[in-house]
Amino acid sequence: MNLELLGWNSTLASSFKPYAKDGYSVGRITLEYRGEYTLYSELGYVRAKISGKLRHQITDGGDFLAIGDWVIIKTKQNEPNATIYGVLPRTSKFSRKTLAGKTREQIVAANIDTVFLVSGLDNDFNLRRIERYLILTWESGANPVIVLNKADACAFVEQCVAEVETIAPGVPIIVLSAVLNQGLDELKNYIQPGKTVAMLGSSGVGKSTIANLLMGEELQKVQAVRHGDDRGKHTTTHRELFVLPGGGVIIDTPGMREVQIWATESSFEQAFTDIEMLAKKCRFRDCQHSHEPDCAVQNAIAQGILDERRFLNYLKLHKELNYLNRKQKQLKQFKSKSQWKKITKAMRQHYKRHDEG
Repeated sequence: MNLELLGWNSTLASSFKPYAKDGYSVGRITLEYRGEYTLYSELGYVRAKISGKLRHQITDGGDFLAIGDWVIIKTKQNEPNATIYGVLPRTSKFSRKTLAGKTREQIVAANIDTVFLVSGLDNDFNLRRIERYLILTWESGANPVIVLNKADACAFVEQCVAEVETIAPGVPIIVLSAVLNQGLDELKNYIQPGKTVAMLGSSGVGKSTIANLLMGEELQKVQAVRHGDDRGKHTTTHRELFVLPGGGVIIDTPGMREVQIWATESSFEQAFTDIEMLAKKCRFRDCQHSHEPDCAVQNAIAQGILDERRFLNYLKLHKELNYLNRKQKQLKQFKSKSQWKKITKAMRQHYKRHDEG
Protein backbone atom coordinates (compact mmCIF):
# COMPACT_ATOMS: atom_id res chain seq x y z
CA MET A 1 0.00 0.00 0.00
CA ASN A 2 1.27 3.48 -0.92
CA LEU A 3 1.43 5.27 2.42
CA GLU A 4 1.87 8.68 0.77
CA LEU A 5 -1.78 8.49 -0.32
CA LEU A 6 -2.64 8.28 3.38
CA GLY A 7 -0.58 11.35 4.31
CA TRP A 8 2.91 9.94 4.87
CA ASN A 9 5.46 12.69 4.27
CA SER A 10 9.08 13.72 4.82
CA THR A 11 8.37 15.12 8.30
CA LEU A 12 6.93 11.81 9.49
CA ALA A 13 9.75 9.92 7.78
CA SER A 14 12.30 12.04 9.65
CA SER A 15 10.61 11.26 13.01
CA PHE A 16 10.53 7.55 12.15
CA LYS A 17 14.15 7.32 10.96
CA PRO A 18 15.65 6.25 14.34
CA TYR A 19 13.28 3.25 14.43
CA ALA A 20 13.67 2.10 10.84
CA LYS A 21 17.10 0.50 11.35
CA ASP A 22 15.76 -1.69 14.18
CA GLY A 23 13.21 -3.44 12.01
CA TYR A 24 10.16 -1.38 12.90
CA SER A 25 7.59 -0.25 10.35
CA VAL A 26 4.64 2.17 10.45
CA GLY A 27 0.90 2.08 10.13
CA ARG A 28 -2.00 4.48 10.43
CA ILE A 29 -4.86 3.70 12.81
CA THR A 30 -8.17 3.27 11.02
CA LEU A 31 -10.30 1.68 13.72
CA GLU A 32 -10.23 0.93 17.44
CA TYR A 33 -12.38 -1.68 19.14
CA ARG A 34 -11.99 -2.86 22.74
CA GLY A 35 -8.28 -2.15 22.92
CA GLU A 36 -7.44 -3.63 19.52
CA TYR A 37 -6.58 -1.54 16.49
CA THR A 38 -6.86 -1.93 12.74
CA LEU A 39 -4.09 -0.24 10.77
CA TYR A 40 -3.23 0.63 7.20
CA SER A 41 0.39 -0.33 6.57
CA GLU A 42 2.70 -1.23 3.71
CA LEU A 43 1.43 -4.78 4.16
CA GLY A 44 -2.18 -3.67 3.82
CA TYR A 45 -4.66 -4.06 6.68
CA VAL A 46 -3.04 -5.19 9.93
CA ARG A 47 -4.53 -5.80 13.36
CA ALA A 48 -2.47 -4.65 16.31
CA LYS A 49 -2.30 -4.33 20.08
CA ILE A 50 -0.33 -1.91 22.25
CA SER A 51 2.85 -3.22 23.82
CA GLY A 52 2.91 -3.61 27.58
CA LYS A 53 5.58 -0.92 27.94
CA LEU A 54 3.61 1.62 25.88
CA ARG A 55 0.42 0.87 27.79
CA HIS A 56 2.27 1.52 31.04
CA GLN A 57 3.53 4.86 29.72
CA ILE A 58 0.03 6.04 28.87
CA THR A 59 -1.09 7.98 31.93
CA ASP A 60 -3.22 10.79 30.49
CA GLY A 61 -6.28 10.68 28.20
CA GLY A 62 -4.45 12.91 25.76
CA ASP A 63 -1.76 10.26 25.35
CA PHE A 64 -4.14 7.51 24.23
CA LEU A 65 -3.95 6.47 20.61
CA ALA A 66 -6.56 7.94 18.29
CA ILE A 67 -7.98 7.34 14.85
CA GLY A 68 -5.56 8.89 12.35
CA ASP A 69 -2.43 8.38 14.45
CA TRP A 70 0.75 7.14 12.77
CA VAL A 71 2.17 4.39 14.97
CA ILE A 72 5.44 2.48 15.19
CA ILE A 73 4.83 -1.25 14.79
CA LYS A 74 6.64 -4.54 14.50
CA THR A 75 5.34 -7.83 13.15
CA LYS A 76 6.64 -11.30 13.95
CA GLN A 77 7.28 -13.87 11.27
CA ASN A 78 4.34 -16.19 10.61
CA GLU A 79 2.04 -14.06 12.82
CA PRO A 80 -0.78 -11.98 11.27
CA ASN A 81 -0.97 -9.36 14.00
CA ALA A 82 1.38 -6.50 14.90
CA THR A 83 2.45 -4.82 18.14
CA ILE A 84 2.37 -1.03 18.60
CA TYR A 85 5.47 0.33 20.32
CA GLY A 86 5.01 4.09 19.89
CA VAL A 87 3.22 6.94 18.15
CA LEU A 88 4.78 9.54 15.86
CA PRO A 89 4.28 13.29 16.59
CA ARG A 90 0.85 14.60 15.59
CA THR A 91 0.39 17.53 13.22
CA SER A 92 -3.10 18.21 14.59
CA LYS A 93 -5.70 16.69 16.87
CA PHE A 94 -9.40 17.36 17.37
CA SER A 95 -10.27 17.00 21.06
CA ARG A 96 -13.13 17.58 23.43
CA LYS A 97 -13.55 17.28 27.17
CA THR A 98 -14.68 13.86 28.28
CA LEU A 99 -18.25 13.47 29.46
CA ALA A 100 -19.47 12.61 32.98
CA GLY A 101 -17.81 15.67 34.49
CA LYS A 102 -14.23 14.43 34.20
CA THR A 103 -11.65 17.07 33.28
CA ARG A 104 -9.76 14.96 30.78
CA GLU A 105 -9.04 15.26 27.10
CA GLN A 106 -10.70 12.92 24.61
CA ILE A 107 -9.03 12.92 21.21
CA VAL A 108 -11.61 12.40 18.48
CA ALA A 109 -9.16 12.20 15.56
CA ALA A 110 -5.51 13.02 14.82
CA ASN A 111 -3.41 14.32 11.93
CA ILE A 112 -6.31 16.10 10.19
CA ASP A 113 -5.93 18.74 7.49
CA THR A 114 -9.58 19.80 7.13
CA VAL A 115 -12.65 19.44 9.35
CA PHE A 116 -16.09 19.27 7.72
CA LEU A 117 -18.46 20.74 10.32
CA VAL A 118 -21.72 19.22 9.11
CA SER A 119 -25.00 20.83 10.10
CA GLY A 120 -28.45 19.95 8.78
CA LEU A 121 -30.62 22.67 7.24
CA ASP A 122 -33.60 21.13 8.99
CA ASN A 123 -34.43 21.15 12.69
CA ASP A 124 -30.76 20.42 13.43
CA PHE A 125 -29.64 23.89 12.30
CA ASN A 126 -28.08 25.52 15.35
CA LEU A 127 -25.68 28.48 15.21
CA ARG A 128 -24.63 28.07 18.83
CA ARG A 129 -23.52 24.49 18.22
CA ILE A 130 -21.53 25.58 15.15
CA GLU A 131 -19.76 28.15 17.34
CA ARG A 132 -18.70 25.38 19.70
CA TYR A 133 -17.38 23.24 16.87
CA LEU A 134 -15.43 26.19 15.48
CA ILE A 135 -13.59 26.72 18.78
CA LEU A 136 -12.55 23.06 18.86
CA THR A 137 -11.51 23.11 15.21
CA TRP A 138 -9.32 26.20 15.60
CA GLU A 139 -7.77 24.51 18.63
CA SER A 140 -7.09 21.32 16.65
CA GLY A 141 -4.80 23.01 14.15
CA ALA A 142 -6.94 21.90 11.19
CA ASN A 143 -8.93 24.15 8.84
CA PRO A 144 -12.72 24.28 9.23
CA VAL A 145 -15.22 24.00 6.37
CA ILE A 146 -18.90 24.39 7.29
CA VAL A 147 -21.15 21.98 5.39
CA LEU A 148 -24.86 22.85 5.43
CA ASN A 149 -26.54 19.61 4.39
CA LYS A 150 -30.15 18.83 3.44
CA ALA A 151 -30.67 22.00 1.40
CA ASP A 152 -33.65 20.27 -0.23
CA ALA A 153 -35.41 20.30 3.17
CA CYS A 154 -35.01 24.05 3.76
CA ALA A 155 -36.96 26.98 2.29
CA PHE A 156 -34.59 29.61 3.71
CA VAL A 157 -31.18 28.44 2.55
CA GLU A 158 -29.81 31.91 1.73
CA GLN A 159 -30.89 33.25 5.12
CA CYS A 160 -29.20 30.35 6.92
CA VAL A 161 -25.99 30.88 4.95
CA ALA A 162 -26.03 34.59 5.81
CA GLU A 163 -26.45 33.77 9.51
CA VAL A 164 -23.52 31.34 9.44
CA GLU A 165 -21.36 33.95 7.68
CA THR A 166 -21.88 36.33 10.61
CA ILE A 167 -20.44 33.84 13.13
CA ALA A 168 -17.72 32.36 10.88
CA PRO A 169 -16.21 35.15 8.76
CA GLY A 170 -13.77 33.81 6.21
CA VAL A 171 -14.65 30.16 6.81
CA PRO A 172 -15.72 28.31 3.63
CA ILE A 173 -19.41 27.36 3.59
CA ILE A 174 -20.72 24.61 1.31
CA VAL A 175 -24.45 24.11 0.76
CA LEU A 176 -25.11 20.45 0.13
CA SER A 177 -28.01 18.24 -0.78
CA ALA A 178 -27.07 14.59 -0.79
CA VAL A 179 -30.50 13.81 -2.24
CA LEU A 180 -30.09 16.22 -5.19
CA ASN A 181 -26.32 15.63 -5.47
CA GLN A 182 -25.80 19.38 -4.95
CA GLY A 183 -22.47 20.72 -3.70
CA LEU A 184 -20.62 17.41 -3.90
CA ASP A 185 -18.01 18.73 -6.34
CA GLU A 186 -17.13 21.52 -3.89
CA LEU A 187 -16.54 18.93 -1.18
CA LYS A 188 -14.31 16.91 -3.49
CA ASN A 189 -12.00 19.91 -3.86
CA TYR A 190 -10.80 19.16 -0.31
CA ILE A 191 -10.27 15.46 -1.01
CA GLN A 192 -6.68 15.28 -2.19
CA PRO A 193 -4.08 12.48 -2.14
CA GLY A 194 -2.23 12.59 1.16
CA LYS A 195 -4.80 14.88 2.82
CA THR A 196 -7.11 13.94 5.68
CA VAL A 197 -10.65 15.23 6.22
CA ALA A 198 -12.66 14.55 9.39
CA MET A 199 -16.45 14.91 9.46
CA LEU A 200 -18.04 16.12 12.67
CA GLY A 201 -21.59 16.97 13.59
CA SER A 202 -24.57 15.79 15.60
CA SER A 203 -26.49 12.61 14.86
CA GLY A 204 -28.69 12.57 11.78
CA VAL A 205 -27.01 15.41 9.86
CA GLY A 206 -25.95 13.08 7.04
CA LYS A 207 -22.24 12.45 7.68
CA SER A 208 -22.43 8.80 6.66
CA THR A 209 -24.43 9.64 3.54
CA ILE A 210 -21.73 12.15 2.55
CA ALA A 211 -19.02 9.54 3.18
CA ASN A 212 -20.87 7.08 0.95
CA LEU A 213 -21.16 9.64 -1.85
CA LEU A 214 -17.46 10.46 -1.66
CA MET A 215 -16.54 6.77 -1.68
CA GLY A 216 -19.00 5.92 -4.42
CA GLU A 217 -20.37 3.01 -2.42
CA GLU A 218 -22.36 2.34 0.73
CA LEU A 219 -19.66 1.96 3.37
CA GLN A 220 -21.80 3.00 6.27
CA LYS A 221 -25.36 1.82 6.72
CA VAL A 222 -27.55 4.91 6.52
CA GLN A 223 -30.67 4.80 8.67
CA ALA A 224 -33.72 6.87 7.85
CA VAL A 225 -34.25 9.93 9.98
CA ARG A 226 -37.19 9.55 12.34
CA HIS A 227 -40.23 11.20 10.85
CA GLY A 228 -41.35 14.34 12.63
CA ASP A 229 -38.30 15.50 14.55
CA ASP A 230 -35.46 15.23 11.99
CA ARG A 231 -33.31 13.43 14.53
CA GLY A 232 -31.44 10.48 13.11
CA LYS A 233 -30.46 7.33 14.90
CA HIS A 234 -26.75 6.86 15.42
CA THR A 235 -25.78 5.57 12.00
CA THR A 236 -22.07 5.58 12.81
CA THR A 237 -21.31 3.89 16.13
CA HIS A 238 -17.53 4.32 16.06
CA ARG A 239 -14.84 6.49 14.51
CA GLU A 240 -13.32 5.04 11.37
CA LEU A 241 -10.81 6.13 8.75
CA PHE A 242 -11.40 5.36 5.06
CA VAL A 243 -9.06 5.72 2.09
CA LEU A 244 -10.94 7.35 -0.78
CA PRO A 245 -10.65 6.35 -4.43
CA GLY A 246 -7.64 8.09 -5.96
CA GLY A 247 -6.11 8.82 -2.57
CA GLY A 248 -7.05 11.03 0.31
CA VAL A 249 -8.52 10.04 3.64
CA ILE A 250 -11.82 10.72 5.35
CA ILE A 251 -12.64 10.07 9.01
CA ASP A 252 -16.30 9.51 9.88
CA THR A 253 -17.35 9.98 13.49
CA PRO A 254 -20.46 9.21 15.54
CA GLY A 255 -22.89 12.04 16.17
CA MET A 256 -21.95 14.05 19.24
CA ARG A 257 -24.79 14.62 21.69
CA GLU A 258 -22.58 16.96 23.70
CA VAL A 259 -19.73 19.16 22.48
CA GLN A 260 -17.65 19.79 25.58
CA ILE A 261 -15.06 22.55 25.27
CA TRP A 262 -11.37 21.61 25.32
CA ALA A 263 -9.44 24.63 24.10
CA THR A 264 -7.14 27.52 24.89
CA GLU A 265 -7.97 31.22 25.13
CA SER A 266 -6.46 31.93 21.70
CA SER A 267 -8.78 29.44 19.94
CA PHE A 268 -11.76 30.91 21.77
CA GLU A 269 -10.79 34.41 20.66
CA GLN A 270 -10.36 33.23 17.06
CA ALA A 271 -13.91 31.89 17.05
CA PHE A 272 -15.25 35.21 18.42
CA THR A 273 -13.01 37.69 16.61
CA ASP A 274 -15.85 40.17 16.09
CA ILE A 275 -16.62 40.44 19.82
CA GLU A 276 -12.94 40.56 20.75
CA MET A 277 -12.42 43.46 18.31
CA LEU A 278 -15.41 45.33 19.73
CA ALA A 279 -14.16 44.82 23.28
CA LYS A 280 -10.96 46.68 22.43
CA LYS A 281 -13.07 49.78 21.72
CA CYS A 282 -14.68 49.86 25.17
CA ARG A 283 -13.78 52.81 27.40
CA PHE A 284 -12.51 50.55 30.19
CA ARG A 285 -9.95 47.82 29.59
CA ASP A 286 -11.63 45.59 32.20
CA CYS A 287 -15.13 46.23 30.83
CA GLN A 288 -17.55 43.41 31.68
CA HIS A 289 -19.87 44.44 28.82
CA SER A 290 -22.79 44.76 31.17
CA HIS A 291 -23.75 48.26 32.36
CA GLU A 292 -20.44 50.13 31.96
CA PRO A 293 -20.58 53.47 30.10
CA ASP A 294 -19.30 53.56 26.51
CA CYS A 295 -19.29 49.77 26.18
CA ALA A 296 -18.70 49.06 22.47
CA VAL A 297 -20.16 45.55 22.78
CA GLN A 298 -23.46 46.71 24.28
CA ASN A 299 -23.62 49.58 21.77
CA ALA A 300 -23.20 47.08 18.91
CA ILE A 301 -26.04 44.97 20.31
CA ALA A 302 -28.29 48.04 20.64
CA GLN A 303 -27.56 49.04 17.03
CA GLY A 304 -28.25 45.53 15.72
CA ILE A 305 -24.63 45.05 14.63
CA LEU A 306 -24.08 42.17 17.06
CA ASP A 307 -26.66 39.45 17.75
CA GLU A 308 -27.33 39.35 21.48
CA ARG A 309 -27.71 35.55 21.33
CA ARG A 310 -24.16 35.27 20.01
CA PHE A 311 -22.91 37.51 22.82
CA LEU A 312 -24.72 35.44 25.45
CA ASN A 313 -23.20 32.28 24.02
CA TYR A 314 -19.81 34.02 24.09
CA LEU A 315 -20.25 34.63 27.83
CA LYS A 316 -21.44 31.06 28.42
CA LEU A 317 -18.54 29.46 26.54
CA HIS A 318 -16.00 31.78 28.17
CA LYS A 319 -17.31 30.70 31.55
CA GLU A 320 -16.89 27.05 30.53
CA LEU A 321 -13.35 27.75 29.35
CA ASN A 322 -12.40 29.50 32.59
CA TYR A 323 -13.79 26.55 34.58
CA LEU A 324 -11.78 24.13 32.44
CA ASN A 325 -8.59 26.14 32.96
CA ARG A 326 -9.13 26.19 36.74
CA LYS A 327 -9.71 22.44 36.87
CA GLN A 328 -6.63 21.75 34.74
CA LYS A 329 -4.52 23.97 37.00
CA GLN A 330 -5.83 22.18 40.10
CA LEU A 331 -5.13 18.79 38.52
CA LYS A 332 -1.60 19.86 37.59
CA GLN A 333 -0.96 21.07 41.14
CA PHE A 334 -2.35 17.82 42.54
CA LYS A 335 -0.09 15.72 40.29
CA SER A 336 2.92 17.85 41.20
CA LYS A 337 2.19 17.52 44.92
CA SER A 338 1.64 13.77 44.58
CA GLN A 339 4.94 13.40 42.71
CA TRP A 340 6.85 15.31 45.39
CA LYS A 341 5.32 13.06 48.07
CA LYS A 342 6.62 10.00 46.21
CA ILE A 343 10.09 11.55 45.87
CA THR A 344 10.18 12.54 49.56
CA LYS A 345 9.07 9.06 50.61
CA ALA A 346 11.73 7.44 48.44
CA MET A 347 14.44 9.73 49.89
CA ARG A 348 13.40 8.94 53.46
CA GLN A 349 13.52 5.22 52.76
CA HIS A 350 16.95 5.62 51.15
CA TYR A 351 18.45 7.51 54.12
CA LYS A 352 16.78 5.13 56.57
CA ARG A 353 18.48 2.17 54.89
CA HIS A 354 21.75 4.14 54.82
CA ASP A 355 21.55 4.88 58.58
CA GLU A 356 20.67 1.29 59.41
CA GLY A 357 23.65 0.10 57.35
